[in-house]
Amino acid sequence: MKNIKHEILKAFHQHPGEFISGEALSQICNCTRTAVWKHIEELRQEGYRFDAVRKAGYRLLSAPDSLSEEAIQTGLQTRIMGQRIYAHDEVVSTQMLAHEVASKGAPEGTIVIAEKQNGGKGRLGRAWHSPKGTGIWMSLIIRPSIPLSKAPQLTLLTAVALAKAIQLHTGVSVQIKWPNDLLYQGKKFCGILTELNAESDRINYLVIGIGINVNTVESDFPDDLREIATSLRIASGNEIKRAALLQAFCQEFEAEYLHYLAHGFDQIKQAWEARSISLGRMVTVRTIHTTIEGKSIGLDPEGVLIVEDGTGIRHKVYSADIDYGAER
Repeated sequence: MKNIKHEILKAFHQHPGEFISGEALSQICNCTRTAVWKHIEELRQEGYRFDAVRKAGYRLLSAPDSLSEEAIQTGLQTRIMGQRIYAHDEVVSTQMLAHEVASKGAPEGTIVIAEKQNGGKGRLGRAWHSPKGTGIWMSLIIRPSIPLSKAPQLTLLTAVALAKAIQLHTGVSVQIKWPNDLLYQGKKFCGILTELNAESDRINYLVIGIGINVNTVESDFPDDLREIATSLRIASGNEIKRAALLQAFCQEFEAEYLHYLAHGFDQIKQAWEARSISLGRMVTVRTIHTTIEGKSIGLDPEGVLIVEDGTGIRHKVYSADIDYGAER
């Protein structure tokens, strides 16, 4: 069954600035002109602005900064990512909802997204500040046919795809902090949380949680975050259309993901290292069991961080908190 609002917005996307008659829209949507009028009115209530001129039809004047299913999918050029959207106004956590729909068979590429999270979380159960209408708070479901041991590579792939999409869409050049943060001038604006559902010999699905401070302004941050957090609006000096940025991410992620499945991790490794804030730095690595001080020298072929301590011993770091010293 067609989503009539989606079809209406798609028609205006294909004919920007033009009037489209009610009759033409009814044919495109395979519905009555009355139904077209009803859905135009619903779109108006959601913040879309239209001209309506007798005998000329309707013209789209402006669209809201919305993360509705229609806003995300109108103009989206992917085959897999974002083709199924669960859009919510307010949730506890998109991760929780994504696990729920994934366990019921939601297809690969499904996105669960919300305007606000009340219980957003990052790594190690830390809270993630997710105010309404300012960011992208989402979870992406993927079902890769890869060995279980390679699942952490998908976090690095996601970071690369995000960094590329952000630079293409906003012009802001960002850096990646191992394993799951994106930074601008040393301040964090994006976190990635990858959760796995698997059996002993295969992956059932991954849920990749992504939180991006898009249009957050300084006053939106709690006092304890203002010195360490930023947003793309602060970095670029411009307000950013969140749906368009999300479309750019879906397209970059799909391209990187399909290449990865066909050709392996090497391209991601090179792209990640080119954007990494971690490499060449003296670091303090804190794991559950130990603390290591040394120089971060790169990823191994599997995507594991290599840190060389003062005695020349190289340690593989799979999961840890990292503090940074100076570049060398």
